[in-house]
Amino acid sequence: MKGIGKKLASILGFAALAISAVACSKKDDADRTAAFAEDDGANWQHYGRTASEDHYSPLDQINDKNIERLGLAWSHDLDNFDTYTAPLAVNGVIYFGVGHSILHAIDARSGKQLWQYDPQVAKHAGDKMRAGWGIRGIAYADGKIFTGTRDGRLIAVDAKNGNLLWSEQTLDEAEGGYITGPPWVAGDKVVIGFGGADYNPVRGYVTAYDMNTGKRAWRFYVVPGDPAKGFENKAMEMAAKTWTGEWWKHGGAGGTVWHAMAYDPRFNRIYLGTGNGAPWNQKIRSPGGGDNLFLASIVALDADTGEYAWHYQVNPGETWDFNNTMDIQLADLPVGGEIKPVLIHAPKNGFFYVIDRTNGKLISAEKFGKATWAERIDLKSGRPVETADARFPNGKPVVIYPFPTGAHGPQTMSYNRKSKLVYIPIVEGGRVFVDPPALPDWKFRPRGFVNTGLGPPPADMTVPPPTSALIAWDPIAQKQAWKVDRKNIINGGTITTGGNLVFQGLNTGEFVALAADTGKQVWSFNAQNGIIGNAITYRVDGKQYVTVITGFRSSFPNTPNWDYRQQKRRVLTFVLDGKAQLPPFEQVDLPIQDDPEFVIDEKQAAVGSAIYNGSCVICHGVGMNAGGAAPDLKSAGVPLDSEAFKSVVHGGILMERGMPSFTEFTDQELEGLRHYIRQRAREAKAGAASKAVAAK
Repeated sequence: MKGIGKKLASILGFAALAISAVACSKKDDADRTAAFAEDDGANWQHYGRTASEDHYSPLDQINDKNIERLGLAWSHDLDNFDTYTAPLAVNGVIYFGVGHSILHAIDARSGKQLWQYDPQVAKHAGDKMRAGWGIRGIAYADGKIFTGTRDGRLIAVDAKNGNLLWSEQTLDEAEGGYITGPPWVAGDKVVIGFGGADYNPVRGYVTAYDMNTGKRAWRFYVVPGDPAKGFENKAMEMAAKTWTGEWWKHGGAGGTVWHAMAYDPRFNRIYLGTGNGAPWNQKIRSPGGGDNLFLASIVALDADTGEYAWHYQVNPGETWDFNNTMDIQLADLPVGGEIKPVLIHAPKNGFFYVIDRTNGKLISAEKFGKATWAERIDLKSGRPVETADARFPNGKPVVIYPFPTGAHGPQTMSYNRKSKLVYIPIVEGGRVFVDPPALPDWKFRPRGFVNTGLGPPPADMTVPPPTSALIAWDPIAQKQAWKVDRKNIINGGTITTGGNLVFQGLNTGEFVALAADTGKQVWSFNAQNGIIGNAITYRVDGKQYVTVITGFRSSFPNTPNWDYRQQKRRVLTFVLDGKAQLPPFEQVDLPIQDDPEFVIDEKQAAVGSAIYNGSCVICHGVGMNAGGAAPDLKSAGVPLDSEAFKSVVHGGILMERGMPSFTEFTDQELEGLRHYIRQRAREAKAGAASKAVAAK
């Protein structure tokens, strides 16, 4: 009997443990569901406000009926070279990082700075200063602020005082990488990716760290490495079957996760938006074709272990720089008569995707912008039906839409849970795609060069100037609800609210609000600077506030063209009946600099042109027409003096202001750059003089 009693007790004990385990599991599921549920809108705690990452707030104290009362509460000037960033707001404090990941905490009521933390990036970055600009966002959880840095560190600081808690170097396997995107909090982990595959040999991956200790938890590689060295897991073994040739020798193959992710508490998964191939041209990195997993994909991983769950690839065999790192937003939408957990996504390639979050299966996809690379997405297979010219066969130049900037870039879209519409800043522009003249012998060019693997477009082949707009997209019907045309190319990201509002910053210097249902503009504020970051809204002491950070940068000139040295980079905060005023400001045209005794050598200028268009154009602008990311070199005095120029370009004395050093440039190449700058300056001066004569 005693034996039977012990056995019965054991069985009952096991049953109790099983019941307890089920109860704990249900509690975990309930906790995760609660974390995903709607809150009261007091805080903007995630990059997209909540775990759904939809940039929506339920707050409606400010609405389309009283928006005319919205006024400036306060402003805070920022002394930084790059302020394209998204703030957070938690318990009455605004947190943000600008430029070299310099973290700020500001009182939301008054605009008073509470603390600042500088990770001293310029002292660590070296070559990683190149190409990547300032930080675009940060993360918050459990009283901690998390940021990545250009040189690859993931840093945690105390949200109360800005004191450093821990710091980890995450680019230990990606020497040529850099970080400009935000980290993502996933349960008790913080997950970080990186960029840089267009410039240096890099194999993409993401890494998760324990948010409390900084201890590495797991790492997931986006593309497979050299098969001779073995594969890290079954996912990489599977992916390798979709590659051909010796892809690992061409820049590591790319696939960097440089911007958007999303954590799904319901399934305890982290979704990765993966990058393009390196080089862009698949004929070089994978000459026999293949899907090239997991480039240009959404990849779902278990947040605790990093194990592969599923993937959906938007561009198999990606070859156009259609990286897939744009917003990943989570929603519950009606599908086939029932409400399903879905993922909504509008990446560079111009198609709007609705994907089942349970298994990664495509539900629907339609064009939201001009896209000539594919006719449609086949819903049965989930694959695109590409056009005949999509891969520019037989060395024939082809104009393809969208261009590499994308139909939708990293500027945020937003989904309104009341209107059921998604608000997307779009661009419609094309580019000439053609193979390089020496396709089989193409070589990766590291250290500052964009490695497209493409050839130069024919001189007689032109593409119309790109246009931009804000559209409202119905994700259920998969069609456009309304459209508002915008000026220039790049405009700010959007947020939307329960007050039937959409807020967007514009490249014209306006901060505007539109009615979410109709697209009618209902409010505007002269921010005195272009804006490409997104606003946030939150509540403090019963009042709803709206905050946006001004600052503009682009590789293309703008109208007005926000001069790097004159920009009014600020934090602007608004409230109903706010009475604050900005000081008067008017940007002036800086004179073109020149030295009449400087004699231009055409051969040296040609050398300088090649260097400029390989290493300088991203920041200093196409055609040396700066778009606000860096000074206009035609009006800069430094290039007039060879020693001063060398100390900046070669010596890196302005690294703290965002100017990297190029130690590999020879004295002859530096002199070539000086001749090219003078050549462009004199051409611009002559053009301005001709216009002045014609005006008379």
